[in-house]
Amino acid sequence: MQYGQQPIRVGIVGLGTVGGGALRLLKDNASEIARRTGCPIVVSHVGVRRDRPECDTSGIRVSRDVFAVVRDPDVDILVEVMGGTTTAREVVTQALEQGKHVVTANKALLAEHGNEIFALAEAKGRFVAFEAAVAGGVPIIKVLREGLAANRINAVAGIINGTGNFILSEMRQKGRDFYEVLKEAQAMGYAEADPAFDVEGIDAAHKLTILASLAFGIPLQFKKVYAEGITRLTAADVAYAAELGYQIKHLGLARRTELGIELRVHPTLIPAERLISNVHGVKNAVLVLADPVGPTLYYGSGAGAGPTASAVVADLVDVARAMRNQPVGAGRAGVPHLAFQPDALDNTPILNIDQVHTAYYLRLLANDRPGVLADVTGILSRYSISIEAILQKPAHAADHAAGKAPIILLTKVVCEAAMNAAIGEIEALTDILDHVVRIRLETLDA
Repeated sequence: MQYGQQPIRVGIVGLGTVGGGALRLLKDNASEIARRTGCPIVVSHVGVRRDRPECDTSGIRVSRDVFAVVRDPDVDILVEVMGGTTTAREVVTQALEQGKHVVTANKALLAEHGNEIFALAEAKGRFVAFEAAVAGGVPIIKVLREGLAANRINAVAGIINGTGNFILSEMRQKGRDFYEVLKEAQAMGYAEADPAFDVEGIDAAHKLTILASLAFGIPLQFKKVYAEGITRLTAADVAYAAELGYQIKHLGLARRTELGIELRVHPTLIPAERLISNVHGVKNAVLVLADPVGPTLYYGSGAGAGPTASAVVADLVDVARAMRNQPVGAGRAGVPHLAFQPDALDNTPILNIDQVHTAYYLRLLANDRPGVLADVTGILSRYSISIEAILQKPAHAADHAAGKAPIILLTKVVCEAAMNAAIGEIEALTDILDHVVRIRLETLDA
């Protein structure tokens, strides 16, 4: 049996920002979508636990029980946009068990349970499409799985959380305090009432987990991602970085090295001339370093009804095309879920953060007296840490009166374990008056 011109029927679980956006887009662009797929894509059933009067569900079956959508034999593709990793996991698993294809925007679900979900999809001969899970309207999943399939990917670096990028952009451009900007982001709807998921790097770590698997052909390993937030950054650090020719971004970085793969999310100094440094506000960008193509950059809106719904519907189009061109029951064919064939994923080790090699920005508050800088540089020298630049700034009035002065150092690349040991010794010096502020630095060159 071929699908031919028969409509492909979609069930949507969750009618929030993304689900409602996808529903509207499927209606508004119905004729254009049908021209691309060769058949109509219609929403026949939605599962929503509370009323969504802003969504036009006329002519569509609406169920309070989301599993009614999963059980509906008239649903060919299930769209999961409810979020979370508990009920959503059951919804996706049961849909696959019942022979339905799945489209999801749920990065947390895939980062934490994707290995088993993709294995089940392979066993059942079904698709799980997830372009909307990373960077919203930026088609980075398709880029890594298809566009760069001829390349060996060496690194992926991304600004993949719009909330954090908005906060850092405001801090740099207006010299504002982190918590002041966070309150504004919450008022504008960019940040949740509990913003930890965004500002502590968890959201970016979920997305980086997915990007790394696609880039390097490794299983999804969220628990091995090092995540550090931006809550301790100050306007002073942002300003000092700018003076030295850098911008601070909350960067997700996956890099292939001789020892293994680095998976880390943290505040990062990036040279101001890099294109990715000039991604501001709530925008996302992903830089891919690959051989032979070299560096390529992908930029756009990472969240919101329009961009994310665009990615969801693009996945529906891909699945619909595959359904039309493949007899039902013939098994899943085409691009592997994680870009590499399932039996070709390898166990390249994921490096602990202590094993990472990078450069550093260090800020120290010290007694303003001769010999302090020599003591600090002597410790760095013992750990073979070379200094790239030194910036000594006039103290603020209160610090100046107390005989205190800030010292800012940029180092060359060194192992994190050595830097940790050096910082421990520096902080033990009598003339060092507070914890050393340490921010990693990446040049992101090819």
